[in-house]
Amino acid sequence: MKIAFYAPLKSPDHPVPSGDRLMARMLIAALRIGGHEVAIASDLRSFMAKPSDQDFRELERAAEAEATRLRTLWRGEGAPDLWFCYHPYYKAPDLLGPGLADEFSIPYVTAEASYSMRRNEGVRAVAQRHVLAAISQAAVNICLTGRDRDGLLEAAPSCRHAMLAPFIDATRFTESKPRAGAGCRMVVVAMMRSGDKMSSYHMLAQALARVADAAWTLTIVGDGPCREEVKAAFAVLPPDRLAWLGEKDAADLPDILASSDLYVWPGFGEAYGLAYLEAQAAGLPVVAQRTAGVPEVVRDGETGLLTPDGDIDAYAAAMRNLIEDAAGRRLLGAAARRFVHGERSFPAAARRLGAIFDELLETPL
Repeated sequence: MKIAFYAPLKSPDHPVPSGDRLMARMLIAALRIGGHEVAIASDLRSFMAKPSDQDFRELERAAEAEATRLRTLWRGEGAPDLWFCYHPYYKAPDLLGPGLADEFSIPYVTAEASYSMRRNEGVRAVAQRHVLAAISQAAVNICLTGRDRDGLLEAAPSCRHAMLAPFIDATRFTESKPRAGAGCRMVVVAMMRSGDKMSSYHMLAQALARVADAAWTLTIVGDGPCREEVKAAFAVLPPDRLAWLGEKDAADLPDILASSDLYVWPGFGEAYGLAYLEAQAAGLPVVAQRTAGVPEVVRDGETGLLTPDGDIDAYAAAMRNLIEDAAGRRLLGAAARRFVHGERSFPAAARRLGAIFDELLETPL
């Protein structure tokens, strides 16, 4: 099919890296592996962190102008076979796809749409109405986590949905190799920004202080506006235990992960966390919290260890367990690599998307 792909939060071509941009790019790649012709329909960004009524009215005018452009283009060159919207939610509703899909009688599909009753206040309520209408109209809402699926069904019980497990390009990651010598080489890859990311950095630093007597080093990959706050949180630790690499290109990550033994990141508020899948693809076990969407990508006791939400002592104990048990790390790491390469790869995602589309095309709109 010819697919018009749209990501209202952040275009796949946006210059700033993030998990959202990465997932959008991977969805496009998986669709293309499945034989579909995918084009980015628009770079219009509807994301508004703290919108006013005036801001939203301006966004609606911009969306109408963009819809007019697409309408004219499609009338001249032909419409796509399907509109695919990635991650519409209360901060970034899709103001283009539903109307165009209805006008041109093509299926409207969402992936990772989310809806929260708590956000129905002020101008957010207007955005939420757009999200709810899109979810209800969709020929199928592709959900990457059970939490997102449950949220959609709470808001729109009759909406059509299908599950697609989070995935990555696993071929980029070579296997971590054991090395001679004592000590566990731990690694984390995360942006340094306020909110859940900062909460995870604080918890990680506190947990590391509890295992300071064990033999470990930590490589920290990431940068951001909270860099100094992160460094202050880790100041209680011996500086020779820490390697600060800053922001690195995606091309550098496979080698960094392959030279490590264990991936540690508490994961407050993670939708699922593609970095967990990347670490496991390299054969690293994970220590994280059993929170948000993390259990969707880490199998507790099989590919890593998950601890209760907010329990720093439990998190430190899980780290100590794997820091001091090299054989246990290798067993979990081997299982983690099999899991990602077998079940969370591009080919696996392409097969699942193919099955979803086959069912969609057999079902009348």
